[in-house]
Amino acid sequence: MLEALSAKGVHRVVGMMSGTSVDGVDAALIELSREGGAPRVKLLAFENIPYPQGVRERVFELFRPETSTVDRIGYMNFLLGELYARAALSVIAKAGLTSADVDLIGSHGQTIWHEPEARETDGMPIRYTVQIGEGAVIAARTGIPTVSDFRVADMAVGGQGAPLVPFSEYLLYRREDESILLQNIGGIGNMTVLPAGATPEQVFAFDTGPGNMIIDAVAAAISGGRLKCDVNGGIAARGKVDEELLARLQKDEYYARRPPKTTGRERFGTQYAQRILDDRARHPISDEDLLATVTYLTAWSIFDACERFALPVCKPAELIVGGGGSYNKTLLKDLSGLFGTRGIAVRTQEDLGFNSDAKEAVAFALMADCFVRGEANVLPSVTGASAASVMGKLSLPPRR
Repeated sequence: MLEALSAKGVHRVVGMMSGTSVDGVDAALIELSREGGAPRVKLLAFENIPYPQGVRERVFELFRPETSTVDRIGYMNFLLGELYARAALSVIAKAGLTSADVDLIGSHGQTIWHEPEARETDGMPIRYTVQIGEGAVIAARTGIPTVSDFRVADMAVGGQGAPLVPFSEYLLYRREDESILLQNIGGIGNMTVLPAGATPEQVFAFDTGPGNMIIDAVAAAISGGRLKCDVNGGIAARGKVDEELLARLQKDEYYARRPPKTTGRERFGTQYAQRILDDRARHPISDEDLLATVTYLTAWSIFDACERFALPVCKPAELIVGGGGSYNKTLLKDLSGLFGTRGIAVRTQEDLGFNSDAKEAVAFALMADCFVRGEANVLPSVTGASAASVMGKLSLPPRR
């Protein structure tokens, strides 16, 4: 089966993922061809399928060790497999196709724990990560071979298992005569630095810190759970940045740590947001000022990362922003103000004719395609691994 697939000139592949914000499943169907070895991608359809509210709440329970038990993890692994399968079938139908028209699925799954720093409790350096959304269920329900559980192969050879999207960014966005920065703003922010004419070894990327995660948590808290986010940055736009709170938040040691580095909900999640709310109780400021401050913190963390790690290497012409944060007008305004001081233009994926929401799902479709070709699908210069892995685990559909 895989030999026949890898021999085909054009592949149709579904890529899927759910990020740290746990909004739902992003599913992208692409048509992928190779010309001279370089991939050419055409987006056929994209959908975001929200998780049912009860499911989203139970996924959040898995982020906390005290509420995450083996039976809950096992159940949710299979339940999310069912939901991912439905998302795949939905985006295929949206494109006017059937499962028989699709060659492959690449599913990142839902991360519930990520520990990129090695622990030596038992005398061995152990890194580990957990993504759920069972690939065997997806393959069985759709009838399409499914590649899943990507991160573990990189971590097995000393990598941090993240960030992974820079691999596809290098293939699809690199320019010969211009350096650019690609910034994804999901729950966590991550930056890819593409120097002009870069080789794979010259690309580097890392998590910049919080993306939407703290903004969303604060918006939910001040609204009593009515809001999931600050829509378009509207509340923050009515506030002013509290410089004293900002200065306290900027002291987090993560920002100065050199790449390769990754972070997640374990550092900037619920507990971190609660500390900010507790700080506000001791030093009262308005809801609007609180959201303006944490929004600016995200923008500052991205700019600070550029100053510390990108500018010593290259002079970027543009920062290209994708992910849900690209729709936050206040965040984009803050970014434009900061990067404008260095003559760097801030643009969105939409400004370039792409789709901010689909970018990461497309990346996992591309990684799955590389997997079936037996090609490495990660940049060790980005993850810190000792070698380039062929990441993923294959689930084949049952024979009927």
